[in-house]
Amino acid sequence: MAASLPNLILLDMSLPIVDGWDAARALKGNDATNQIPIIALTAHAMAGDREKALEVGCDDYDTKPVELPRLLEKIEHWLNKQG
Repeated sequence: MAASLPNLILLDMSLPIVDGWDAARALKGNDATNQIPIIALTAHAMAGDREKALEVGCDDYDTKPVELPRLLEKIEHWLNKQG
């Protein structure tokens, strides 16, 4: 099963049905997925959203529209941190 798990998750926090906040909690609460880095993405950046994302288990945070060089730097950081 481990071969089918992603190395990193880009998680939109404004998902329908199950939002990104609940999805992050579920992913970090599951032994099979809790080590996968999650980068939260949101277009509705409000004061405190970064802290809230980190509290629910996201490893990093970025805003949309995405600045590709900045996001790629974050992705590279987390993939390299995994080894």
